[in-house]
Amino acid sequence: MRLGVLDRRLLVIIVSTLLIGGFLATSLASYFVSRQSLRNAVVDTELPLTSDNIYSEIQKDLIQPILISSVMATDTFLRNWVLDGEGDETRVIQYLHDIKQRYGAFTSFFVSERTRRYYHADSVLKTVQETEPRDEWYFRVRRMTVPYEINVDPDLANQDTMTIFINYRVLDYQGNFIGATGIGLTVNAVRSLINDYQRRFGRTVYFVDQAGRIVLIGEGEAVPENDVRDRGDLGSLMPQWSREATRSLEYDYRGHTRFLNARFIPELGWYLLVEKDADGDLAEIRNALYVNLAICALITVLVLLAMWITISRFQKRLDATAAADKLTGLATRHAFDILLQQAVRDAQRQEQPVAAIMIDVDNFKAINDGFGHLAGDRVLCGVANAIRASLRSSDIICRWGGDEFQVALRNCDLANAARVAETIRLTVEQAGFSFDGKAVPATVSAGIAVLRPGEDMETLTARADAALYRAKQAGRNCIGAEDEVAEG
Repeated sequence: MRLGVLDRRLLVIIVSTLLIGGFLATSLASYFVSRQSLRNAVVDTELPLTSDNIYSEIQKDLIQPILISSVMATDTFLRNWVLDGEGDETRVIQYLHDIKQRYGAFTSFFVSERTRRYYHADSVLKTVQETEPRDEWYFRVRRMTVPYEINVDPDLANQDTMTIFINYRVLDYQGNFIGATGIGLTVNAVRSLINDYQRRFGRTVYFVDQAGRIVLIGEGEAVPENDVRDRGDLGSLMPQWSREATRSLEYDYRGHTRFLNARFIPELGWYLLVEKDADGDLAEIRNALYVNLAICALITVLVLLAMWITISRFQKRLDATAAADKLTGLATRHAFDILLQQAVRDAQRQEQPVAAIMIDVDNFKAINDGFGHLAGDRVLCGVANAIRASLRSSDIICRWGGDEFQVALRNCDLANAARVAETIRLTVEQAGFSFDGKAVPATVSAGIAVLRPGEDMETLTARADAALYRAKQAGRNCIGAEDEVAEG
């Protein structure tokens, strides 16, 4: 449909009113819209991305000790040394010393189930006992069904320095428990990693166990509580945390809005929490908003000036696109509807018959599946040419959709329409389509209907479609009319 000059002026006036009114409304609600935009940007994108980056860093910096401990637990030397009776203790001490030096661990150890001796990278420290509270960790590991645990304990070999231990179960070749091994990192070293994360990503980063206790946090961070349930509204959000997926949440803490991303780290058994205080960004957004409003006002003027030119320049191109099917060059369904409406009005005024033929390529899906979609396009173009060649210049043809075509025949009764439809059917059947050197057999079925007094084009088209359905039911490659089916 073509827009007149008055229509275009009216459109510009309407758009101008909408733009000006929209900017006025935006200025009144700017703070709330900006706040929501900030939340969406931080909660849905920024924090999850930061969490992903930190998790990648954790895999490199904290998960490596777990992998090292796993290697130690399955090391052939260690298991054979135990199974051979733990003869030369200097060999296992040297082994633990090499592990410590090679991977830069704070400590490395092995406790034998047979002798209960605690081997360290420097010496044999002690014999673990069930009655000793500091040895409780070993008997807990002994009872575990999972391969390892992570716990924080004082390190006896290093002046009771608080250390994160990876305690890994060691099994013999038959799956029997023969001891526990692993390495340790100092808590201060891990805090240093967290400080590095916070400095690089500009967020508050800390770890929480599954009971809600804050396990590790960077130095100098303003999280004085030891449990997230004491941290404002955060405790009530714990049930929303998931071990399977990250969760982005929002809560209030000491009068400030904070955005949070909670992610479970299965290797550590802890939740990684990444937080951001939103209040600091709101002032920047307000300033940015004022600048944006000024820019939008300027853009509005430019848009209004460009709109008139743009509508005029592309009107012809849009009309052409709407009227012609790109593949076959036939009229589109939209253009056909307009032409058919006019043909129906002319026929009713002149009391002349109008016939409609609905045409469908038989088993077109099988052609696409068997020969490819390019071959299917070749068949559609060939069918379009066959239909076009069988019609008069006054007749109307369109690609109705997919592999369907529709024809409107002016001043044509049912008998003549049937002859035209049969001509089209025979032309397609004998066309001998080919693609890439291979014959592509194709046939069509057609349905015919003639306009009845007082009938509109929708009803005429529906009856032609029903006749086409009868032709399909009759075996395809035939013509279905209102009163009979003529087989080809």
